[in-house]
This record gives sequence, C-alpha cells and structure tokens, in this order.
Amino acid sequence: MRKRERENPCGICGHYHKYEEGEVCGICGHRIPATVEKSVVHVSAFASQILPDFLYLGSFDNAARCELLKSQGISCILNAVPSCQNLYKNSFTYHRLQYDQKLPFDDAIQFLEQCEKQRARVLVHCMSGKSRSPAIVMAFLMKSKGWKLVQSYQWVKEHRPSVELNPAVHQQLQEFEQIIFGSIENSGVGMPNLSFLSFGFSRPNDTPLALAAAPVFTNTSSSASIFNRLSLDVPPQEFTFGAGPTPHNSGLNISANIPAVNDFSMDGS
Repeated sequence: MRKRERENPCGICGHYHKYEEGEVCGICGHRIPATVEKSVVHVSAFASQILPDFLYLGSFDNAARCELLKSQGISCILNAVPSCQNLYKNSFTYHRLQYDQKLPFDDAIQFLEQCEKQRARVLVHCMSGKSRSPAIVMAFLMKSKGWKLVQSYQWVKEHRPSVELNPAVHQQLQEFEQIIFGSIENSGVGMPNLSFLSFGFSRPNDTPLALAAAPVFTNTSSSASIFNRLSLDVPPQEFTFGAGPTPHNSGLNISANIPAVNDFSMDGS
C-alpha cells in the first residue's frame, strides 16, 4: 500500500483503497469515477441515524450494504417496498410492509415498537429514502413520542436532508396526525405546505390564497387629508439669471436699493 493511500482514507466508507482511481471498494462496494474531482462532496453510504442507538433511515442502497449495517450495529430491517426483496435473511430480521396505496403506519409502528423493546437497532428503508420510509419514521415519532407532524418532519429532515415528501404521502401523514391528536397543526414552520401542490387541479376544500379577504381601509375622518395640495395665494414670479426681480404687484413693498456689482470701483480707491 502506497503512502498516499495510507494517508487518504475513503470519504464514504473510511477504508483504504484506490477510490480516487475508480477502484471498487471490497468493503462497501462503491466506486468513484476517476474523472470526479476530490472537492466533490460525497453522499455517505451509511444509513442516517434518527434516534441514537435505535432508529435508522435509508434507501435500498443503504440496505444492500451488509458490512456497513453490521458496523452500525443494525440487526433489524423494515422494508417499505413490497416488491423489494430482503437481501440478507440470514443476517437480519426483516419485516416487509404490504400495501397498495396507503402506507400501513400501524403495522410499521408495531414492528418498530417491538424492536425498541428488544433494544435492537432497526433500519427503515424504501428505494430512495426520501418519501415513504421517512413518512413511516415520522408516523412512529408521532405515535410513540407524542410529537406533532411539523416537529417530526423537522427532526427527520435535520438528520437526513435529502427527505422530500410527495403530496400523497404528506396527506396520509396529516390524516394520521388527526387520528392521533384529533387536529392538524397548520403552523407550517420548517415544513412546506404540500397541500397547495395540486398540479393544476383544484381541490374542493381548498381556498386559494389569492381569494383571501384583504383589509379595507376607509376614510372615516372628516378632516382634510394631509396629502391635499395647499392653496397658496401667491402669484408666480419670473426669475432671470443676472437680473433683478421682475416688478410685479405682489403686495410686498421692497424699498431698499440694492447696488449692482459694477457700481463698486475695483481700483481700491
């Protein structure tokens, strides 16, 4: 092993191999093309830790890295993709969710609660780790921790910035929040209001923001407005550079005789 390799561990898995030259890692299986610059920020191959020593969130790519999962102490995997096979049945305890359109939050939460009681570390994953699996994690935080949807979203988003809930999944989370707490918190702090993403189709219960009642300002005072132009009874006067004022009958009696500049002698006498 050359000195350069010993001093430059891989930025993804931390092991020493020729990742800068495009060599496939024998530990985590990733490969960086040789044309990629060193300054590029690499996405971690490790699953995102949501709750310390218990709950992890990731994608199918994270779930496919057996050695990395073991290095994180993960022993259980919650598979949120019905068509996705469980890769390492001899190494992990799997639970695959079955659903058509709506996510089975209760089924997923029951499995996660069992893992928590057994003090087992569990990975929740879908294909990309951006919408379905984060929604399951948020539902668990609402049901088991008593957090509202906005709080759960902020927590998960902070620990996995790539989370992007689609409108259908977000609506299911709102319905689940209403079931648990009896109301929906619409503060919108730190969370996009996905209910307005209708993709061109209007919803019967939505009120467009443009139709909201605007405040009406009426002038109830009988006094004149300060913006009214004052009427000054002063006739206009002409002004000419280098000459005195044009005499007009303005009502002002100016009797002082102002000498012109050329009336003074310039010879000092």
